[in-house]
Amino acid sequence: MKEKKQALLDLYQQLIQQVKHKYENDPSLTANDLIQSVEQGATFLSLKEDIDDAELDLVKAFLHREISEFVKHQHEQEVSASPTFLMLENSLFHWLGEITDRSQVEWHELSKELEMAGAYKAGEIVSQGRMICEDCGHGVEIDFPSVISSCPECDGEQFIRLPLNP
Repeated sequence: MKEKKQALLDLYQQLIQQVKHKYENDPSLTANDLIQSVEQGATFLSLKEDIDDAELDLVKAFLHREISEFVKHQHEQEVSASPTFLMLENSLFHWLGEITDRSQVEWHELSKELEMAGAYKAGEIVSQGRMICEDCGHGVEIDFPSVISSCPECDGEQFIRLPLNP
């Protein structure tokens, strides 16, 4: 009896190896294609002759499960290496980096804002933001650290900085 079980196990392993080999030769095959080709193969037919119907049904169930899992696992690997997936992943990390960078700048500017009590004067250095002249309300965009010049509209010297938009 033990020899029969070992022989069945060996045949089953051969069937699984056939599936892997077939899929390597043609990765477009679906799980159903692979199952059909296995059930029509010589190894399966010889297995069919050696066991009863209940055992055959059990072998078929195991084959269906293992082949489906094998194909699913192969497709998961393909998706994670696809250019679209990699582009999406890189874009997501880029956006997260921008949010983090903006948040860090905003925190830095907030602490500076508290020190300055919200008022800036011409000649001071300020980072990103929109500076609003307190005299005329004219706004000036600041995109990188620079010295605040007097208002181009009214030569005003006092400014307030609006918060950054995320």
